[in-house]
Amino acid sequence: MNFLPPDRVILLTPEGRGAVASLRVEGPRAAELVGRHFIGSNSSFVQGRIHVGRWGKTVPEEVVVCRLAPEQVELHCHGGAAAARRIIAELVEAGCGAVSWRAWIDSQESDPIRATARALLAEARTERTAAILLDQYNGALAQAIGELIAAAAKAMPSDNAASVVVRLDELLGRAAIGLHLVEPWRVVLAGPPNAGKSSLINALVGFRRSIVHDQPGTTRDAVSVSAAFDGWPIELIDTAGLRISDDPLEIAGIDRGRQQVATADAILLVFDASQPWTAELAAMARQFPAAIVVHNKMDLVYSQAAATDRPPGMATGALNGTGIKALIDRVVAHLIGCELPAGAAVPFAASHAARLREAKQRIELREWSSAIAALRAINGVEP
Repeated sequence: MNFLPPDRVILLTPEGRGAVASLRVEGPRAAELVGRHFIGSNSSFVQGRIHVGRWGKTVPEEVVVCRLAPEQVELHCHGGAAAARRIIAELVEAGCGAVSWRAWIDSQESDPIRATARALLAEARTERTAAILLDQYNGALAQAIGELIAAAAKAMPSDNAASVVVRLDELLGRAAIGLHLVEPWRVVLAGPPNAGKSSLINALVGFRRSIVHDQPGTTRDAVSVSAAFDGWPIELIDTAGLRISDDPLEIAGIDRGRQQVATADAILLVFDASQPWTAELAAMARQFPAAIVVHNKMDLVYSQAAATDRPPGMATGALNGTGIKALIDRVVAHLIGCELPAGAAVPFAASHAARLREAKQRIELREWSSAIAALRAINGVEP
């Protein structure tokens, strides 16, 4: 738990444009410090009553103030950075400490798992990932770790590590999901020029996002767009077509595309099904053995025999929607990779996965006490 200044101001809403910004002032002098700058019908702030007025005399800012408790005052002003920053600066000058919302949340929770889950809930991009984080906030992961500790303690005298390792592997198998509850999975579309990658990305997100043109090499730089596939946050990245070129600008775009491919969670290798399959395309497919092969423009293929010489892959028609749902399902299966029952425990921070891996390694070395200490550290219990 973090130790905060006795009097503090916290910006509760994200920085940036918005209709309203909300701040909380806490501490023994909270009402007094707000009252110094508030101009309204009543600056004593009756608890539970809403007070409308202005902040400051020289350049007044319209505000709404409510005293939630004897040492808690909530204040609402115009959205955007300027108004909130001004109010925070004047409160700091009067003796308040400025505290980040994350530090403030940490101070509310003695359980580190609950504190981290609560903070990440504010950044969840989909209802599905928010529900998983809420399960962890409500104890799913902490309970699973407690059960692991009990299982390890029980197995220690008999030195029977197998059952505990199986349970550790089950949790570790969900770690990749946990690390993408807030950060989206990166799905890169690569392939030769004019294979319809830009049209395909538009079809996948359901609206026109990438520029589409029939001239090869139109996409010179990576274009990204956020989406959700079956409730999982996805970042789709459209890259320059892979080919040999003497155009410096296009070469730079191809190089950037390869860099995106190297760090992708999934690769969609897109080919034009209406064009002949060549040795060059076959060599390109062999360069990316883990990629999901997509034969696009199937709406332009009038004979299925034209595609028989191609490697297995997903068949899509970006312009008429053929195979788009099947491709989305394939991407989800590739990324998620395991069943996730409702209410399942999911490690959702890098430190959780690191401690679980450490515990597994210690158990395999029969260092039971160290393994149990690593597991307890996830639940915030010092060795």
